[in-house]
Amino acid sequence: MIQRKRKVLYIAYYFPPMGLSGVQRTLKFVKYLPAHNWIPTVLTVMPAAYYATDHSLLKEIEASEVRVVRSNSLDANRVLSKKGVMKMPPEGMRKFLQFVGDTFIIPDTKIGWKQPALKAARELLKHESFDAIFATAPPQTDFLIGKQLKQEFKIPLVVEYRDAWLDYPFKYFPTPLHRYLHKRLEYKVLKAADRIIVTHRRMKENILKVHRDLGFHDISIISQGYDEEDFDRRPTHHHKVKRMRIAHAGTFYGGRDPAVLIQALHNVLKADTHLRGRIELILIGNIREPDQKLVQRLGLQNDVSFTGYVDHRECTRLLQGSDVLWFINDNDLSSPGKLYEYFGSRKPILASIVEGYTKQLIEESKAAICVSLTDVPSHEAALRELFARSEKKTLPAISQQFADRFNRYALTAELAKVFESLLDHDFHQVMKPDGGDA
Repeated sequence: MIQRKRKVLYIAYYFPPMGLSGVQRTLKFVKYLPAHNWIPTVLTVMPAAYYATDHSLLKEIEASEVRVVRSNSLDANRVLSKKGVMKMPPEGMRKFLQFVGDTFIIPDTKIGWKQPALKAARELLKHESFDAIFATAPPQTDFLIGKQLKQEFKIPLVVEYRDAWLDYPFKYFPTPLHRYLHKRLEYKVLKAADRIIVTHRRMKENILKVHRDLGFHDISIISQGYDEEDFDRRPTHHHKVKRMRIAHAGTFYGGRDPAVLIQALHNVLKADTHLRGRIELILIGNIREPDQKLVQRLGLQNDVSFTGYVDHRECTRLLQGSDVLWFINDNDLSSPGKLYEYFGSRKPILASIVEGYTKQLIEESKAAICVSLTDVPSHEAALRELFARSEKKTLPAISQQFADRFNRYALTAELAKVFESLLDHDFHQVMKPDGGDA
């Protein structure tokens, strides 16, 4: 018997052609949902200025049943610059802009998208039926849109935390009142939601501690992942002069500072001069000017290189062409998607990390060296150990069995099961009471 395909309205502010890691999870779910009998209609914003754009990502869904509906927005990116790539602000300016946004705008600076998005969604929902609404955040504005549509159209709502709301390490609450207002908004969203999805166990535990009326089974964990189709598994031929190549993908901000490894590399090459020209560090993505100046000041121009922003396929190609992948994380409340791309590459990992769930997960791979986040001597020792193992060709590799846990296709099947679980009963008779106006 052929199963009827269901329809889900997928609310996601961040979506291609926007680049950076924040769009990957959404794109891959959308890509694979039709294979699991769910046809997504993505509600997102019109293309405008952003820190990186990657038009190649849209090609992944061009031939599929996926529909993308775009609406205008009044957020700052659209007001200040209509199109193109925005320059990543210096760290001091980034913190100032965040302070202004967190002080004067609740829940986030994308709230200007709420009304245009609701208008577009209402037009859709008035003319065709959907079986579920799915809202992914950040931004939390996506949650408010989903909640409003659930109340108006009585359609099951699933909300997904890619990052925490109240406990997000880079979220600033200027006063206790700000935190209270956010907590109240979050409570209303969760009260209206029929299922909650998070990316890791720590996030689930924290939400249950704050919102004690939620039950354990109200929250499902679907981890971050990687797409096997992004990787070329064909054998590659290395260049004649072999250097141990260490690569990092992504941006640096907050406590994620490349200075610790750059300084360690400088110290190793200064002490062990025979290693000069034998170790290279490649930083993939937009790199801050102070970090580039540090490389110049330490005389590492021939040992550290910057690619600038590259499209996703090129990024995975560079990861696969490296010997070791560097991961840095200064908190245990976020689950950076790049880590799971690293798992997909099957390469060994050097992790500069704090104690917690993420460190435990990396250690489970059996192919990692974990060092304290800011301990330069520990990084020096790790570099020497990795180089010695590289020379002996004994660097570990992440196993297929471990990597398979994070395959995007399988993870999308888990999401489809969550949607299906909401249809196993008469939703309209047992629908949860809404969470009030927001």
